[in-house]
Amino acid sequence: MKEENFLSIIGKHQAHLGGLISILEDIQTEYSYLPEQALRLVAQETGFSLVDIYGVATFYKLFSLKPRGKHLISVCSGTACHVRASSGVVEEFEQRLQINAGETTPDGEITLVTVNCLGACALGPIVVVDGYYFSNVNRQMVGEIIDNARAGIDRVDVDTDERIFPIEVSCPHCNRSLIDKNFYIDGYPSIRVTVSFGRRHGWVRLSCLYGSYSVEQEYEVPIDTIVDFFCPHCHAELSGVSDCTSCGAPMISAFIPGGGVLHICSRRGCKAHMLDLHGASL
Repeated sequence: MKEENFLSIIGKHQAHLGGLISILEDIQTEYSYLPEQALRLVAQETGFSLVDIYGVATFYKLFSLKPRGKHLISVCSGTACHVRASSGVVEEFEQRLQINAGETTPDGEITLVTVNCLGACALGPIVVVDGYYFSNVNRQMVGEIIDNARAGIDRVDVDTDERIFPIEVSCPHCNRSLIDKNFYIDGYPSIRVTVSFGRRHGWVRLSCLYGSYSVEQEYEVPIDTIVDFFCPHCHAELSGVSDCTSCGAPMISAFIPGGGVLHICSRRGCKAHMLDLHGASL
């Protein structure tokens, strides 16, 4: 690991909290974890204390202080999943991968972790692979999930992939539908919102397929930009109540008819999204 590589990453970002998170993101992407040498150099170059940097690095699930595999498998061990035998799912992963939770396979391909809650309690046991949710997982499904992870979970076919499904969302303020039946993406009506960033203000249309990242936009939003989202009807901001657990940016929220909330990260390029179906009619 060369010091000049770390300095180059640090030099791309401003030394404020958002910049600190972006610096750590780039280092994590480059090395799959945050080396101690890099954290000390970040402290030296930005003026943040090592304690503050360590706090950020341990708070967000995106970051790891030891090498991670190419693929991250997270198994929920929260109460709702636990009572549905998620402990057996963890055991099956451990047996098949020949590692314990918190460890990485010797080939550096897969890291297995357990988490307290993934926000989709009604669908537990939940397993997330590289950001993709698998619901109602049992021990018999584990082998196929591992095969999918090794093959590359990001390879999505919206026509045949069972992880991809359409959802309808509405504004949490005026309750009007955000679905635009005149503008299709991935073969389905899109989700229409208004966004602003910098001095730009325009429309964005998102795929209504949960798990698809297809998007059409009036103005190109630069990667890493945090965007404000608004309802195109009542113009209220679609702000959430929590921050992204991956990058720290604010989450935006939209209601799902029948119960539930769709949460999407407001940072361009971050793929964090979550369906909260607590209390939904299933």
